[in-house]
Amino acid sequence: MKQEWIDLCAVIVAAASAVGKKESDGPLGELFDLRDDTDRFGAKTWEGAESEMQRMAFNTAMARMGVRDGDVGALFAGDLLNQCVGSAYGLLSFDIPYFGLYGACSTCAEGLLLASMTVTGGFYSLCGAVTSSHYCAAERQYRTPIEYGAQRSPTAQWTVTGAGAFLIGTETAHPTARAVIRRALPGRAMEKGVNDAGNMGAAMAPAAADTLVRFFNATGTHPADYDLIVTGDLGFEGGDILCELMRYEGFPIINNYTDCGQLIYDRKRQDVHGGGSGCGCSAVVLAAHLLPRLERGELRRILFLSTGAMMSPDSIKQGQNIPAIAHLLEIEHKTQHS
Repeated sequence: MKQEWIDLCAVIVAAASAVGKKESDGPLGELFDLRDDTDRFGAKTWEGAESEMQRMAFNTAMARMGVRDGDVGALFAGDLLNQCVGSAYGLLSFDIPYFGLYGACSTCAEGLLLASMTVTGGFYSLCGAVTSSHYCAAERQYRTPIEYGAQRSPTAQWTVTGAGAFLIGTETAHPTARAVIRRALPGRAMEKGVNDAGNMGAAMAPAAADTLVRFFNATGTHPADYDLIVTGDLGFEGGDILCELMRYEGFPIINNYTDCGQLIYDRKRQDVHGGGSGCGCSAVVLAAHLLPRLERGELRRILFLSTGAMMSPDSIKQGQNIPAIAHLLEIEHKTQHS
């Protein structure tokens, strides 16, 4: 039988985050590196603002590590916009080979997984992974412009205005890095009959459960072996469904489970209904909140899953069911294996 998971030898060397006003007003607001209360980041359009967030976040991550374009072998980046234009325009100024990704809200874990595989395989010694989303740009593409004032359903999630950037290298080249990506499990695209774009958590939860169950069965691990199991971003509705699915499968996670879409906003005070969503959601929560806790040793071993609902504006109009995917990373504090 083939080994399902991927053994890796990669470290997260540097990370940076950029967010808008609603995110900076939330519970994690003081942790983000860059914040703009106008959500525009000096750009004339919402799409331009998203590109600028990516540029600023990646530039900050490189400055934090003290490297330049020539030191980074490849960039893996993506966003929610058609043809990934947020990433393509945002990263134009960097003279680095570029791989555009589309995994919807799973793009953060997808980019980190591919970057980790690349450095583990010895193809490059250092890679970047960048992703973003913008509330106003996503609303215009998938639903209606915010000026329209459409009413949101109770299960609808709020697209995060944010960008997260990461630099990934090898343990041997970066011995002081503390966050180690040990194993990964790529997700499988699936759909379970959900076609409500206002309830993406329900569409994505089965994919998260599938990836988690496969990982536990393949590795012989159990939820209790991890300090935290983090999805991003099922929100409150999808998170409840996932916990119930995992209980049914014999892997209860409720005692050490959380979701990036639940962490980034204050649900009652900020009126976000089902919680946060968008490519930027899990990216900025990982960069600003989870990684520092891992680096300090507060968290020793976590499972991080970015979940994506991979519909398009046309597939929504056509009433098609929503495919979903969840990619998993096992991330540890370095002393775990020392």
